Amino acid sequence: MTRARVLSALLAGALGVGAGCDGESAPGSTADTVAAGDTAADADAGADTTGDDAGGITLPTACLLAASDPAPDALPALGCAGDFEALASEPLDTSIPGARSVKVVLDRLGGDALYFQNSVTYPIHHAFVSANLSGGALPVVGALSEFNTTEYFSPDRRFLLGAVTYYAGPAAWALEIAPYDTASPAMIATLFDAVRAHAWFGAELAFHPTSVAVAATAEGLPASVPIVTTDTLYAGVDYQPLNLAVAYGRLHLITADALAATYVPYRDIVVLDHVPNDITVVAGIITEEFQTPLSHINVLSQNRRTPNMGLRGAMTNPELLALDGGWVRLEVGALAWSVTPATLDEADAWWEQHKPTPVTLPAANLSVTDLRDLAEVTPEPAAGGSLRTAIADAVRAFGGKAAHYSVLARTADVPVRPAFAIPAFYYDQFMRDNGLYDRLAAMTTDEAFRADPAVRDTQLASFRAAISGGAVDADLQRALKLKLALEYPGQSMRFRSSTNSEDLDGFPCAGCYESHTGDAGDWADVLDAIRDTWASAFLFRTFEERSYYGVDHAAVVMPLLVHHNFPDEAANGVALTANPYDATGLQPGFYINVQYGGDVEVVHPPAGTTSDEIIYQYGEPGQPVSYLAHSNLVASGATVLTSTQLHQLGRALTAIHARFSPAYGPLAGNNGWYAMDVEFKFESPAAGEPATLVVKQARPNPGRGE
Repeated sequence: MTRARVLSALLAGALGVGAGCDGESAPGSTADTVAAGDTAADADAGADTTGDDAGGITLPTACLLAASDPAPDALPALGCAGDFEALASEPLDTSIPGARSVKVVLDRLGGDALYFQNSVTYPIHHAFVSANLSGGALPVVGALSEFNTTEYFSPDRRFLLGAVTYYAGPAAWALEIAPYDTASPAMIATLFDAVRAHAWFGAELAFHPTSVAVAATAEGLPASVPIVTTDTLYAGVDYQPLNLAVAYGRLHLITADALAATYVPYRDIVVLDHVPNDITVVAGIITEEFQTPLSHINVLSQNRRTPNMGLRGAMTNPELLALDGGWVRLEVGALAWSVTPATLDEADAWWEQHKPTPVTLPAANLSVTDLRDLAEVTPEPAAGGSLRTAIADAVRAFGGKAAHYSVLARTADVPVRPAFAIPAFYYDQFMRDNGLYDRLAAMTTDEAFRADPAVRDTQLASFRAAISGGAVDADLQRALKLKLALEYPGQSMRFRSSTNSEDLDGFPCAGCYESHTGDAGDWADVLDAIRDTWASAFLFRTFEERSYYGVDHAAVVMPLLVHHNFPDEAANGVALTANPYDATGLQPGFYINVQYGGDVEVVHPPAGTTSDEIIYQYGEPGQPVSYLAHSNLVASGATVLTSTQLHQLGRALTAIHARFSPAYGPLAGNNGWYAMDVEFKFESPAAGEPATLVVKQARPNPGRGE
């Protein structure tokens, strides 16, 4: 049974108005299409306006369009759900799921004529007004850059621009303006009153501030303009699409606590009460608790190209309960989800066609033996050379994390820790000297190991213990002691995994491996940190992930990225250098997920813990900031980052996005989704001093799915 909703029926049922329209001509309505040049007053003469009253205004209740009418360029009023549906599109910003939107234009030089524009034909305001309201007796509308400068920032602007959006979850109608629009309270009120007077849902309309700056302006609105906040809208949403995909599998309802002690087959679609910190490969994920786009679970789903969604009340949802334990088809779409029964034969056929492509790891370069400073790990390509090739070459000796970190270390406006890399040679030497490759070969060819996940889990734990107790080469120890004493005296050091099977374009394997800290004043502690990090190459979940993709486990090598650890974190976070909620590229921005302090990792939050989620349009005029959610570890009304810190982060994200474009973005010929996934900290260097930014890593992000 599908969860997709028919918009017109939903609107009629939710609001109790416009019922009987449903895209069809209602009794007493006009079926005539109103041309874009007609004014709102002209439309009133033909529309039935005997409906609900909003502050003394009589609202239209009759459709202007019949079901058979083609969608016009614009309508001067919306008399029913069918009119709205004919013009609506998914909004450019889909950060609040389940929304449909129609852009509106009020022409102040045209007698305040109001236009509900066809937002499918004209996805941006400029496209509509330049085609329909330019030239002849009207002033010519200039180029897009001129239009944006004038119509969003000038007090003498000709047009008042906005969008009216229906949010299905909270059943709310909202008028919105662009996050960077500097419209005054009077301008907003004028546009609001016009929309309210010419839409059948006018009595339900509220103004939704889309950024911190717009919210500040909205404080000056008259009491007649109700305000609905992002928090209120989001609280009413019951469906959160995270990674858009289709999968067949066996539906499995299980609590997150029980999941930790359960071996879940990779063809299961799991339904969970809370967001787990980790999960082995599964066919799909539904969590009752909402996630963040950069949560560890969602990043795993993006890597695997498997569906992932949030659904309030999932554990008691009748559709899911009825199918628990059975084979199903799950589809996670941008606006709706569906789960339908399937047969085992259908599931087998689907899996046969959707087997993951086996991943062949970059061959290890074991000729490099020096402890290399990070700035020199990935040499700058010569004129005409390829940054992507330079990174790929560096991965073979120093791994993905160190190869990308090296590029960051030479990027202006990106502060990083001084660091060095221990090359793959020493991991390979350690495994050979301690007989671990032979043990790995015997283990992975054992039939019981291959067939039983419990046996794999037990034997992998024993194998990790053997790694943690292995002997480290004396020459490496001497070189490392000397480097730490000369360049990092008295510092505790973080030994971070940097394998040839992570942070790769096409196989990020995010979170597959662990890092450990060692105190240089206690050499045994340093050796433990190195060996424990190496041992994380054989964590159960990581082993299962690689097996799913057909990776040769013996081909994995683990160089190490080494730098001073982060003892005093004021904030920790992750970010994307593009807006994951913008499929069109017309609403650019950075997505930032940041949490107070360092005790609660933003990608592994405990159940019930929320963080600041931000869309930061750093490249737009006014650099608008929109909060999608707020941390519950700081005082109500406070934010994790100051405006100065946020600006510093925006500058760094801009530099990172541009720096890696020759490897992964438009400069490399990629005209689709491109974003770098960035991990950062804000650290207080000394008591009483402001926290400052340190970037920890950057890797290509696989995107939200389609």
